[in-house]
Amino acid sequence: MVWYVLVIEAIVFAVLFTTILFVSFHGEKMYSPACIHNYPPDIQEEYFKTHERVDVSYKSKKVVLAKSCGIIMFTVILTICAKLAGAVTFWQGFAIAFGLMVWIGAYDTLFLDWVLFANMKMFRLEGTEHMDKAYHQKWFHLKGAIFPGLLFALIPAALVGLFISLMG
Repeated sequence: MVWYVLVIEAIVFAVLFTTILFVSFHGEKMYSPACIHNYPPDIQEEYFKTHERVDVSYKSKKVVLAKSCGIIMFTVILTICAKLAGAVTFWQGFAIAFGLMVWIGAYDTLFLDWVLFANMKMFRLEGTEHMDKAYHQKWFHLKGAIFPGLLFALIPAALVGLFISLMG
């Protein structure tokens, strides 16, 4: 495996992930269940006091669809990354994909959630703009990165490992 390729891929992956996030949380899309479920419960409750309540549970069809699309998108991106880094076995593909997923989870939590999400007004749901403390809940985001975040990371990592082994 070529380590400098992994570093470049991690940077590119972060740029792609950030771009996808900004596109997803733009305009009316940010008010969809696929986005609202990412907000802490107290922000959701305040938002739903003045807006129609929608199912934002992990079992809702829109959230499941969004997560499924994420798995497909991550699997494609990470399969390309693993191949470019020189992976030829299941475990090499799995390790590269899982490592990049852990990286993106840490980047998402420590930078996007704790810095951008907490401080940029564009991410504030209508009617919750006054909830500064709620938007700075570091523990909420850290818990999500650990579980279900790490569990979620196993799915595309396993798929990447499978595809790499099939490409052999």
